[in-house]
Amino acid sequence: MKIELTPIGVAHTPAADIPRHWSVSDVEGELEVFEPYRQGLKDIRRGQKIVVLFHFDRSPSFNPRLLTQTPPNRRTPKGVFSICSPRRPNPIGLSVLEVLGVSGGRIRVKGMDMFDGTPILDIKPHIEDVSDCPSGPQEP
Repeated sequence: MKIELTPIGVAHTPAADIPRHWSVSDVEGELEVFEPYRQGLKDIRRGQKIVVLFHFDRSPSFNPRLLTQTPPNRRTPKGVFSICSPRRPNPIGLSVLEVLGVSGGRIRVKGMDMFDGTPILDIKPHIEDVSDCPSGPQEP
């Protein structure tokens, strides 16, 4: 099975020092959404949180030795699926960002943990309560 993904946009930030994880980031920047996808930004509003899926395009290639890794804040190796390492079998990152504003095809955000030029794969609403889900709960 082969899966191909096409970026819908790109991240922009002037910051040189990017935190390792969105939960500890105050970095501001913009998500530029490419023209064919801009209509999808309708209803994104200042103050809401969004989930951004992106490609770890600068991470070294994955190999089986990296199935366990020792994070910088740990002393013992952990399984790659239990940590937030960018060195993964599929180099996909996830961030929960605060929307500061939307203008044209750009979303101003806070909490960035991606480098300038990082390809954006998808943007989703951050839903904590399923009753808030715009499409409603799914039937079992």
